[in-house]
Amino acid sequence: MNELEKKAYIFGTMFSLSNKLQATGDQFDANITIKQWLLLVGIATFKEPPTISEVANYVGYSRQNAKRMAAALQERGFVTITKDNNDARALRITRTPKCMEYFAGRGQRELEFLAEIFDGFDAELTDGLYQGLSRLEKNVEKMADKAIDS
Repeated sequence: MNELEKKAYIFGTMFSLSNKLQATGDQFDANITIKQWLLLVGIATFKEPPTISEVANYVGYSRQNAKRMAAALQERGFVTITKDNNDARALRITRTPKCMEYFAGRGQRELEFLAEIFDGFDAELTDGLYQGLSRLEKNVEKMADKAIDS
């Protein structure tokens, strides 16, 4: 396979793999979807409770989808959504103690899931994939910024 064919393969495989990872992740836990899990991970990366828009931008969701997922998570007691003290239009999202306990209880299963996904990867392969994905992400962000500026 030449370099162009490899790039085309990688491009197409990313979409297919994304769908398969989502389906596999959704089967992992009947109580939460993989996209909801990613939203919760996104919330956890902020030092202070983020706005729904901030966490949506961080994980790459539209604000509307993030708000809908947050509402579903709030109904199940995983997050609380409150109005920002300084901007009534902004909604802040916080993980609840129930959420923290729930995910602490499945930590070992998550490690096993991750190990299975990366079965056969050594440190060199993992590092190469990490570097490649990081570079792709930067390129796509640059392209998105260009499209917004146009």
